[in-house]
Amino acid sequence: MTQFTGRAGRPLSPGAAAVLDGMGPRLSRRALLGTGAAAAAAMALASCAPPEPPTGGAPELKLPEDLSDQEKIVNWANWTAYLDVNEKTGKYPTLEAFMKQTGIEVAYSEDIEDNDSYFAKVGPQLRAGQSIDRDIITMTDWMSARIIREQLCQPLELAQMPNVVSNLLQPLKDVPFDPGRNYSVTWQSGFAGIGYNKDKVGRELKSLDDLWAEDLKGRVVVLSEYRDTAALVMQSQGVDITSGWGKAEFEKAVELIEQKIEDGYIRKVKGNSYLEDLTSGNALAGITWSGDIFILAYDTGDPAWTFAIPESGGTLWSDNLMVPITSTHRRNAQTLIDYYYDPAVAAEVAAYVNYVCPVEGAQAEMEKIDPELAQSPWIFPTAEFIADNNIQTFRALEPEEDIEYADLWSSRVMGN
Repeated sequence: MTQFTGRAGRPLSPGAAAVLDGMGPRLSRRALLGTGAAAAAAMALASCAPPEPPTGGAPELKLPEDLSDQEKIVNWANWTAYLDVNEKTGKYPTLEAFMKQTGIEVAYSEDIEDNDSYFAKVGPQLRAGQSIDRDIITMTDWMSARIIREQLCQPLELAQMPNVVSNLLQPLKDVPFDPGRNYSVTWQSGFAGIGYNKDKVGRELKSLDDLWAEDLKGRVVVLSEYRDTAALVMQSQGVDITSGWGKAEFEKAVELIEQKIEDGYIRKVKGNSYLEDLTSGNALAGITWSGDIFILAYDTGDPAWTFAIPESGGTLWSDNLMVPITSTHRRNAQTLIDYYYDPAVAAEVAAYVNYVCPVEGAQAEMEKIDPELAQSPWIFPTAEFIADNNIQTFRALEPEEDIEYADLWSSRVMGN
């Protein structure tokens, strides 16, 4: 089992520091993450990727007029705690630097609680050709696949995005849901496992069974994303989540979760807002995302917050930047996306969010400013780290399975 504890501060990159000169000091949400080796997580992220795609453009779509030249704006919807921020000013250093460099104003919003709830809100508008007032949305692989399948996003002009072309990690350049990366670009990747406060719990939590202890009854939260929560339970039940399972295995995991809710062990099933329960102390442990627990340790000043991969294994996922089909600022959005594929900028973000960085060269940039952090297996994991901890990706579902499992999860777990 691999764990994280602790945190420390780190200086800004020169570009961001220049922008924020006079705004007061900032500490990054940088953690003492232990040691690891150079980045290779993309190999596991794209382990089922097809061969290099044939050359050729994306399918023709009816796109709105792009107003980027006249309207120097980008509206970006993201998850919470997913971008570097100056806690004193509330400003985002890398975004401030981008706006100064380009003259493009960015309206950044933490709109996304989880994939299903966000898409339930914006999906009908996109299907109807109505604006959602967002030019970039940040969706997990499986939801990205659905959006691409329904033709609800715009193709990217990779010729206008040299940093992406050069610096996207090679195994991520061609993924099953978006061969050739015509519609999406990885933002960050991360792990799902056990997050808990070691001091308040009073012991290490090494397995999912450890969450169901009597002294934690009613003080456990779990993620509303079933590809993480149900997947971890399936792994604990001996299932290889990458292949060879079906409805029976999924239902068995759901039954356990449903029972733990009914018995009072699980306090809440939540999206990103599960952090509120951990921060308030209403919950002490749960099935969580890796970077969130590192951020929680920093925000609360409590290094006892710990993230662990269960002995039975953890999950690995990616979130992607996409341009909605109704956006009228695609080229501005592409400029912003490409900016975050500058290795120095990517390192700045990675130092704050502590998720797996998808940018070639970011580890070398991290070496310049924090050699210890550059060895973090949580940001730059090796293939050996992934294998040794049985970290798996949830297999791709057929559209019919996607609907069936989502309905089952919603009615039996989210309905409680």
